[in-house]
Amino acid sequence: MIVIIMAAGKSTRTHPLTMTRPKPLLKVANRTILEHQLDALHGIASEVVLVVGYRAEQIQKAFGDRYKDLPIRYVTQTEQRGTGHALLQCADVAQAPFMAVNGDDIFSAADLKALAETEQGALAKEVADPSLYGVYERGADGRAAGLTEKPENPVSALANMGAYRFTPEVFGVLREVTPSPRGEIEITSAIEVLINKGRFDIIEAHGFWLPIGYPWHLLEANEFLLNDALRPAIEGEVSPAAHVNGAVVIGRGSTVRPGAVIDGPAIIGRNCTIGPNCWIRPGTSIGDNCKAGQAVEIKNSILMDGAAVPHLSYVGDSVLGENVNLGCGTVTANFRHDGKNMTTLVKGVKVETGRRKLGAFLGDGVHTGVNTSIYPGRKLWPHVCTTPGQVVTHDIEADPDAEP
Repeated sequence: MIVIIMAAGKSTRTHPLTMTRPKPLLKVANRTILEHQLDALHGIASEVVLVVGYRAEQIQKAFGDRYKDLPIRYVTQTEQRGTGHALLQCADVAQAPFMAVNGDDIFSAADLKALAETEQGALAKEVADPSLYGVYERGADGRAAGLTEKPENPVSALANMGAYRFTPEVFGVLREVTPSPRGEIEITSAIEVLINKGRFDIIEAHGFWLPIGYPWHLLEANEFLLNDALRPAIEGEVSPAAHVNGAVVIGRGSTVRPGAVIDGPAIIGRNCTIGPNCWIRPGTSIGDNCKAGQAVEIKNSILMDGAAVPHLSYVGDSVLGENVNLGCGTVTANFRHDGKNMTTLVKGVKVETGRRKLGAFLGDGVHTGVNTSIYPGRKLWPHVCTTPGQVVTHDIEADPDAEP
């Protein structure tokens, strides 16, 4: 069966991390979102069609025409005009029943298998706040009786997960639906038509669902996957004077120096240098070619490839992009004195994160001066540099294409 993965969008809600890469290439537990998806589709998909657009060349370079034993085909969405529009680009290649999934969510393999066994339908899961999602109403026959986007008064808690099973009938429906006020063609509009025809099932998910809507969702997905699926494996060199506790992965070519303490679950990639005398705390993923040096503490964070925290710094509940370098004494504050949940600005609007602890989000190539202090929830755009002793109280934006 063909599975279509919609990976063309330019995600602005996950800036600054997606200013230099498409969202499906963001990593959790040291693997891209797309890799997690493709592994979950093992045994379900006979071919994957990737709908690409924004920075498409990065996805094509990363995956080529095959992932393990799974063939990959690419379809380009030159204009990002909604999920339904993305699906329409595949009308010529999906001539039989197929599946379609959002490219920025991680799904349970068992739930995807259950979806594949229905004729036409979608995965749905009960959530704590359904007003944030499209919400399904279940009819007396168990099939979908309605779908409402972000309702003020939800009729159920069954959220639309963005994973679908369609017949080719959907393409004709999509060609006839009315575009949204933003001029976009949405899959949910076609689903409403199919529901009215009595031809759409709800497949309630029982496994995990890790949607990545905002940057801090990476931390939540990372923590879940490390706790749920990490298998200890030490391929690097660990000093007898270092301490490795719990489920820890250390990649080939990495060195853990004396006095380092690594408390799992944690994962360290290849060719990294850890220590001396540092503390890697649970929930941390460190990519390839990274450094965590003398008197550094890293907790519940993600370091992308090439990131360096050389000495005397604290990184907590944060995401560091590729080739970030923190000057000596850099601190990411991650807790409000009043103990309230963190808020952060997304496209100029203050957003409630639901987290009591939240650090910083640093784009690729950020360099901080010595003794930089960063307020909780702040973002630094790619290639931003701070000055020695600078206190970062607001997001710092810059041209993502500027030279470092």
